[in-house]
Amino acid sequence: MPAPYALPAAFTMFLALGTVAAALHGRLPATGVLAACAAITAVMSFAAEPVAAVFLAGIGWLTASGFSRPPYAQLRPTGPAAVHAAVTLAAAALAGAALGLLFRWYARRRTLVHVGTRGGRRAGDAGSGVPGAPATPAAPGDAAISVRRRLTGALLAAGLLPLLTLALTAARPHLDLADDLLVYLVAVVTITVVGGFWPAVLAAVAASLLLNWFFTEPLHTFTIAEPRNLLALLLFVTVAVAVSSMVHLAARRAVQATAAREEAASLLELAQTVLGGADSPAAVLDHLTRTHGGQAELTERVGGTWVRIAASNVAGSLDAATRIDIRHDLSLLISGQAPSATPALIAGYAAQAAVALDRERLRTQAAQAEALAEGNRMRTALLAAVSHDLRTPLASIKASVSSLRQTDVSWSPEDEADFLATIEQNADRLDALIGNLLDMSRLHTGSLQPFLRPTAVDEVAPVAIGGLDDSLRLEMAVPDGFPLVLADPGLLERVLANLFSNALRYSPAGRPPELHASLSGGTVCLEVVDHGPGVPDAQKERIFEPFERAGDRHPGVGLGLTVAKGFAEAMGGRVLAVDTPGGGLTVRVTLPAAPATSEDRSALGAAGS
Repeated sequence: MPAPYALPAAFTMFLALGTVAAALHGRLPATGVLAACAAITAVMSFAAEPVAAVFLAGIGWLTASGFSRPPYAQLRPTGPAAVHAAVTLAAAALAGAALGLLFRWYARRRTLVHVGTRGGRRAGDAGSGVPGAPATPAAPGDAAISVRRRLTGALLAAGLLPLLTLALTAARPHLDLADDLLVYLVAVVTITVVGGFWPAVLAAVAASLLLNWFFTEPLHTFTIAEPRNLLALLLFVTVAVAVSSMVHLAARRAVQATAAREEAASLLELAQTVLGGADSPAAVLDHLTRTHGGQAELTERVGGTWVRIAASNVAGSLDAATRIDIRHDLSLLISGQAPSATPALIAGYAAQAAVALDRERLRTQAAQAEALAEGNRMRTALLAAVSHDLRTPLASIKASVSSLRQTDVSWSPEDEADFLATIEQNADRLDALIGNLLDMSRLHTGSLQPFLRPTAVDEVAPVAIGGLDDSLRLEMAVPDGFPLVLADPGLLERVLANLFSNALRYSPAGRPPELHASLSGGTVCLEVVDHGPGVPDAQKERIFEPFERAGDRHPGVGLGLTVAKGFAEAMGGRVLAVDTPGGGLTVRVTLPAAPATSEDRSALGAAGS
């Protein structure tokens, strides 16, 4: 029991015992009074802090000496009875305090707080309700009053009480004992406000002795002639200690409320940090060390070994740190935190770190599941697309080859040329389709590694056109001396080939598609223009998605524009679809221009002249 609770309660019991003994007029023998005082002293010393036993024995001795026999409430500090009472109460206080210490030590050994605590590891506080929380001290929180304040209170008592005694001694003709008691009580309360409970208790005991020596008859002795004066002194000590307890507890509650407010503010800031997106274990530990100092490390047991998951302000290892077990396989190591890091606050940080770790792993698993689902969707779409687009040209090639190999039919040279042209045309379709499938696979798996270097557009574009149908035409408008573009020549060829193929597929007869090249600042703009039906604005973004086709009138899997966009973005460019003036679709590719060298500038100057 904290002393601010135990001493007022014990003093009240002693005062009640003395009042009962005086009211019984001798029917309660001196031995009974002494036995009751010894019982109160022993029980309260057992329950209270050890230091409180000294004051309990002192007030018990005053009670036993003043109320053992008539005339009651008259203090007799000398004689065999006083000595016997002093010895008995001192023994009772010592025995009670010793038994209390032994009992509390044994109880702590048997509680869950200490079970499994070994080598600096804490198994958690059974009373906190939070697994792995540091053990909460059983003390009442005397740290609410700092050591400096307690020393100041003691110095104030040492200086104020003698001054008050001198002043009251000088004013004795004008004051009575009640006035002196009230003045000393005000002094004790003032000392309590400054220094807390223990300086106030010492001040109350000292004030009672000063009152006894200087203001109660006979003066300058500890003998009290008037019974009411002893009762007044006992009341004074009891009231002074009780008031001191209330003032001290109020001050301690105020300090605890401030600490709780700071703790709540710290937890609120942590919650805002986590809800704001910084919900990784490292962010939680960084917030802990940034707010409360020290070092922190989150470790996990993997295969029988503790592995570091996240750390903050940790250069090496934390061998001397306190380990807080969050779960059987997850622990938080802390070291060097400020006093503001209370056990409950550390438990909150530990729980948040564990939750952040679980969320981070769930996000990783969700991303992996999404990637797997996307891969499954891609494979399903590929199978659905190629099942028709591969079978159609293969069927045409098979039919043409079978027809040519018939021995019972004589084909004319024109028929054989038609069959061969059909075989060649469908083989080209298969080659383009398989090329797009392979390119899409490279993009999807992230294995594409472009090699960027200065590339001439007027050299790559003819190569891209050469792989298309010879019967189709495409007009190019690339100015002479056009700057080089920073690109991968092979990837740029595939981009232009797919764009040309798409434009040729939708261009009307007599209006072939066109390639325009222009330079704006440090960016090269390549535009593939067709005059076909165009694409509605709502579908301009969708045409670059896999397996999207603007109608089913033309063969194809719908990967050409997707591959073109993927290759262009891999080279640091962008692809955009806009309307062609007069009708049609223009696909605009922007790529960075290559830095011009001195040879390039001289060549451009020669071309311009």
